[in-house]
Amino acid sequence: MKWNARGLALFAPLLLGACATTDVATPMTARAMPDFAIIAHRGASGERPEHTLAAYQLAIDQGADFIEPDLVLTKDGVLVARHENEISDTTDVSRHPEFADRKTSKTIDGVRTTGWFTEDFTLAELKTLRAKERLPRLRPANARYDGQFAIPTFDEIIALAKAGGEKRGRVVGVYPETKHPGYFASIELPHEAPLLAALEAAGWNNAQAPVFVQSFEVGNLKALDAASDVRLVQLMQEEGGPADMPDIRYRNMLTAGGLRAIASYADAIGPQKSLVIPIAENGQLEEPTALVGWAHDAGLLVHPWTFRAENYFLPGDLRQGDSPADHGNLAAEISAFIAAGIDGLFSDQPGLAAQALGKQPPSDEEKAD
Repeated sequence: MKWNARGLALFAPLLLGACATTDVATPMTARAMPDFAIIAHRGASGERPEHTLAAYQLAIDQGADFIEPDLVLTKDGVLVARHENEISDTTDVSRHPEFADRKTSKTIDGVRTTGWFTEDFTLAELKTLRAKERLPRLRPANARYDGQFAIPTFDEIIALAKAGGEKRGRVVGVYPETKHPGYFASIELPHEAPLLAALEAAGWNNAQAPVFVQSFEVGNLKALDAASDVRLVQLMQEEGGPADMPDIRYRNMLTAGGLRAIASYADAIGPQKSLVIPIAENGQLEEPTALVGWAHDAGLLVHPWTFRAENYFLPGDLRQGDSPADHGNLAAEISAFIAAGIDGLFSDQPGLAAQALGKQPPSDEEKAD
């Protein structure tokens, strides 16, 4: 049985304080989690190539409460951070002639994809690759960092979060997503064991830890719920449904009864933004749906995705400038969602999100004090 998510958020300071003398607690985890969570989507991915230690470090520096890695597995069963297990868009693998024969085609969750896949490489081989910007036309400044950063492991990301929190005197958590867990289980590389082992080694395999584990699938979350008290998040989008439940659509789950069912195994939902506040045909935000209220009634936190500053991603009436890459009025969008009652948000620009929320990170002088 999962903890009531909103109750956990309210009582987290007491719970964490009570754990301060246990073996698993550290000075960082003994501090209270924030009332509202800024989740750095793939790190500060609006300013550095996504899923790199540099992107995660910048997010911590900018005030993120959580850093979010998408987790896939290597041939030797190590969890690493990539947006997808197909890595041609996010690494320089195509420039490595020694790996030319690894290019192949696979069907992942019903989609035929050609490229290079993490599960065909050992960790040592992946560490010879370097990250590159996934959206170079939209984020050309990020492309200047192409070739500089390695692919990080989940263990390295946890260590970075812990060190960042200790340095700044506040909690910095991790918010991993299990990518294609059904597919990886089908090739005998399931996420659950290495994920929980990494959290256990960090002292974070418990309900009080600064951790949320998220998935678009359901079976993966139920398996984790049976094995751990770590907080879990059911991701949802406007179209489609869980890959492991082909007869179910996310919209079927977005009812008061459906959310109560989710609350039996999860602590929060991560909905696509338009499920909270739709966008009208004229490009303006409409009135909020009933989703947040239904979720809260079921005891679920609501963390929508993804808040991005570029005009390309913003509602039409919040765009500024002529280019899709120009930054629009992200603060206004965030304000509308805050008014709708959300409990946190995913952002590619966590620093801008912190500014919109009035949550500025401390200066170096303040940290020294």
